[in-house]
Order: sequence, then structure tokens, then C-alpha cells
Amino acid sequence: MRSSLCWLLPLLLILASGAQGQSTRRPRPGSRPRPRPQPRPRPTPSFPQPHEPAEPTDLPPPLPPGPPSVFPDCPRECYCPPDFPSALYCDSRNLRKVPVIPPRIHYLYLQNNFISELPVESFKNATGLRWINLDNNRIRKVDQRVLEKLPSLVFLYMEKNQLEEVPSALPRNLEQLRLSQNHISRIPPGVFSKLENLLLLDLQHNRLSDGVFKPDTFQGLKSLMQLNLAHNILRKMPPKVPSAIHQLYLDSNKIETIPNGYFKGFPNLAFIRLNYNRLSDRGLPKNSFNISNLLVLHLSHNKISNVPAINNKLEHLYLNNNSIEKINGTQICPHDLVAFHDFSSDLENVPHLRYLRLDGNFLKPPIPLDLMMCFRLLQSVVI
Repeated sequence: MRSSLCWLLPLLLILASGAQGQSTRRPRPGSRPRPRPQPRPRPTPSFPQPHEPAEPTDLPPPLPPGPPSVFPDCPRECYCPPDFPSALYCDSRNLRKVPVIPPRIHYLYLQNNFISELPVESFKNATGLRWINLDNNRIRKVDQRVLEKLPSLVFLYMEKNQLEEVPSALPRNLEQLRLSQNHISRIPPGVFSKLENLLLLDLQHNRLSDGVFKPDTFQGLKSLMQLNLAHNILRKMPPKVPSAIHQLYLDSNKIETIPNGYFKGFPNLAFIRLNYNRLSDRGLPKNSFNISNLLVLHLSHNKISNVPAINNKLEHLYLNNNSIEKINGTQICPHDLVAFHDFSSDLENVPHLRYLRLDGNFLKPPIPLDLMMCFRLLQSVVI
């Protein structure tokens, strides 16, 4: 045993000196040190990103579903007032689709949403609807099957949408049709032919041109009282406007001339607006506006040089921002000033003009005396 210990002791000394030399060994010049292994990064948890809408919106975020209604058939995304059971309020909720309308609803409010179509399924039971407000949506076209199922509809509001033509199959009981601020450039033939009860047709702020209006475009509108074609691209007066018209709006077009006797066929016409057109004396035949029932006439921002002849019943005349240089009260007076002595004895024939606006022309004060002698009921003259 003593001999084995003699062998082991030198062996242990040799191993210990080798380990010490290895720990103090330096790298040779020019040799690259081995890189130390870097710790692996810990994986970060991934969270689902919120869904971004396809198009930006300035409207408020979708409203959360409201509390349960007293009406079991009330859509959760809408409001059914307990004291107004025939009304359904779905406005300003960022809706993309029309909910199913209960059959008890007569008044439907869907304005200020993102609705792009009107599904037949949503209106299949809403045959009693009388009022629909769809203003400020994204509707491009209306399925005629939807309107065919609404025989009781009286008011249809579709302003500020993306319609390119007047919807077809309009309910025959319609009284007001508001389609302003769309992209309408077409009116299908016969689209108004059955609307004998329509009182108001609003087509302002669209893309209607002269070629859209045919002699029979307004055929059937026997009761129409107000027609608004302002802010379009008309160069001519529309043909065959219904004779029952009371108010005609044609502002902000490109109309240059008015056909001779154009307004003679409108016995009830009381209000005309032709502001911001291209009318001049050359395009205005004599007595164009000398019609018996006209009360208000707007001709501002044109190229008119002389005050047109008017009827004694006219009460408001707007001629501001034209090219008028002088006024001859004797010429524009509906009656002969020489024979017109005591107006108090014949008030019916006294000119009714009360408001006259002439600013923005080439006129300077004072107001001509003959003008005041003729229009003795004038309350305001702006020069």
C-alpha cells in the first residue's frame, strides 16, 4: 500500500499544475477571442390590435347598446321612446346597416350614420312607414323593391348621400322628396309620373345639366308647390315646370337667358330665386317678371344693367351686385306717376314694394325722388 501511495502522489501534483497553467494561459497575438454566448431575449406577449375603419370618420364612436326597451321588438342599437311608440331613433350611432324595422314604426330616423344600402329584409314588415330620414349617409342606390313595400310613405329625406340618380318606384303618396347634396346626374324617365301628391322636390347641390330635363320629366307632378334646382350646372330654364308651382329656386347655375313668356304659365308663382347666374339685359325679355302673383324676386349677382319691369304686387326685390348705373323711377313704376295722385283712396293699386336692395352696383345716393313717389310703401332701400 505504501508503494501505491508513492505512485499516486506525483500523479496528483502533475494534474494540479496543468490546471493552474491552463487558467493563466493568455491568447496568442493575432488570435480572435471566442464570443461569449448572449442570453436569448424573452418573448414579449402579443396583444390584438384594434380594428381600424376602412375610411376615417368625424362622427362619434359607435354607441353601446342601450338598456332593454319596454318594446320587445326594439333594436338594441336604437331607441324606442315609451311615449312615442310609432317612432324609432337610430340616428348618429355610426351604423353600417339598417336594423330590422318593427311593423309598428311610422317615423324612422337613420340620419348621420355610415349606411351604404337599404336591405329589403330590414323593411319587409315596415309597410306603415310614413317618415324616413336617411340624411348624411353613404347610400349610392336604392333597391326599388324597398320603396315598393312602403305605400304609406309621405316624407323621404336622403340629403348628403352618394346617389347618382333619382330613385325609382317612389311611393305614390309621397309629399316631400329631399335629395339635395348628392351626385345625381340622371332622372329616369317617368320617375315622377305617379306622384300626384308631391308638394316639395329638392334637387339642389347635384350635377344636373340641361340634357337631363325632357318635356315630360315633371309630368304627373300636379300638386308641386316648391321646386329647388339650385347649385347645379343648368344653362337654360328647365322645360315644362308644373303649373301649380309656388316657389322656384334656380340659384348658382349658369343660366344666361329666360325664354319670352316663360313665367306666364304659373298663376300661383310667388317666389323666384335666380341669384348667382349669368343673366343680362340681353337675356331678359321685357316684362319677364311682370307677373300678377309674384311677391319675392331674387336677381342678385348677375350682369343686369337696368331694373326689370315688375308688377305692383311685388314686395321684395333683390338686385344687389349687378351692373346697374342709374334708376329711372318713372320707367319702372307699374303705374303712371302723372295720374297717380292720391294713393290713399286706391290702396289696392298702390305698388306693394317694401324692400329694395341695390348695393353692389354703380349707384350713389341720394335715392331718386320719382322712385319714392312711385313706391310709397317702401320701408327699406339699400344702395
